[in-house]
Amino acid sequence: MTHVALDLLTAIGEEVAGAGPPPAVTLGTGRSLPSVFAVSDLAQASIGAAGAALSTLVATSHGGRPPAVTVDRDLASAWFLQTIRPVGWEMPPVWDAVAGDYSAADGWIRLHTNAPHHRVAALSVLGVPAEHDVVAGAVATWSADELESAVVGAGGAAAAMRSLDGWRRHPQGRSVAGEPLLRMERTSGAPPMDPTVGGPERPLAGVRVLDLTRVLAGPVATRLLAGWGAEVLRIDPPDWDEPSIVPEVTLGKRCARLDLRAPSGKERFLDLLGSADVLVHGYRSDALEGIGLGAAVRDERRPGLVDVSLSAYGWTGPWSTRRGFDSLVQMSAGIADTGRLAVGSDRPVPLPAQALDHATGYLLAAAAITGLTVRRSEGTGTRWRASLAATAKLLIDGGTVRDGMDSEPARPVAPEDGPVERTVWGDARRLVPPLRVEGAPLRWTLPARPLGSDEARWEA
Repeated sequence: MTHVALDLLTAIGEEVAGAGPPPAVTLGTGRSLPSVFAVSDLAQASIGAAGAALSTLVATSHGGRPPAVTVDRDLASAWFLQTIRPVGWEMPPVWDAVAGDYSAADGWIRLHTNAPHHRVAALSVLGVPAEHDVVAGAVATWSADELESAVVGAGGAAAAMRSLDGWRRHPQGRSVAGEPLLRMERTSGAPPMDPTVGGPERPLAGVRVLDLTRVLAGPVATRLLAGWGAEVLRIDPPDWDEPSIVPEVTLGKRCARLDLRAPSGKERFLDLLGSADVLVHGYRSDALEGIGLGAAVRDERRPGLVDVSLSAYGWTGPWSTRRGFDSLVQMSAGIADTGRLAVGSDRPVPLPAQALDHATGYLLAAAAITGLTVRRSEGTGTRWRASLAATAKLLIDGGTVRDGMDSEPARPVAPEDGPVERTVWGDARRLVPPLRVEGAPLRWTLPARPLGSDEARWEA
């Protein structure tokens, strides 16, 4: 099915256009994750797009032909699932006790309650304690759409299951249909001396990346940038944690905490931003504006900034500021319902991985790298926007896979294939990267670490 991956890669390439000749991208053959949608093709294509962007940057910065890019299909599928394999310890559960799909009076709804404040919001609407069976009983008395609106209105995160046609007719679905996969605009001119970019083997050495992202797409993007040598500094609020994925996504990064609502935290962030090259953020589209860190402020503080942002449901339409996560967008956009129909189930059947998150993460990385290429070749900053909903549209537009649910699973990748990583939780093995850019191997110099482990300052 790699022809589908090539089609997806072409579609992505039209959105992420760098300077210079396009690099050669080879998509290896292999098995597929079982799904009615071409998930493994999406994995290869999105990872390949990031590799192509890096190859173009190398050619632009150092001359010569763009290095060849290769994406292993089985490893790409594996990296969409889990890259770290603990040795003698276990990762915390991915979902809390309340999160999940529930049968409502007229359909299905998913409650996303991993964050404590989202759990409180959902339980306050339902008026029940945090017990799964009790929650299920309460949900059964609600209309799915009405409960979705009530939970979101209370500050929570939820999504009713819609069909593909229902999403196409929905006001937000129509808005997303009119949005590009990636939106780019040129901003302020860069300083006369562009920061030093590393050599061909470590192409992003000397690049500073501020990471204001959480679960999951943004952290995937900045993890990849760190693998090519970027100095990534992740900033989290004082009370935030995501223990089930921190060992997965903090590889290669330093992690600090700042309260951006406090004057001291905001000023420290602006100091860091003043010498950053790339900012990746996943706050709701109105959130940074609301605390005085909007686009105009960012441009003024750091002319030439490569500003890359993510939303769940798109950048236009009535849900443009709605909280959302991969599993919720799958419910809203018709993906879970299509999976249900494919297997004849009476309940939602999502993708076998958080594929919207992962794919969007690699698109964000491609955008960041292309932004660096544009700055080097044209002397200007760029602002990029992506969304989980736009990535969902890309996947849906690729069509369904005949007998996809019966596909032979992607080849298991043994932990022994990867190097030992010594973390504070214990030793672990990290899977071999699925992506190879000729002469520029992915290599992370820092093991994964807990949030808040470091000071909010640049090392280099």
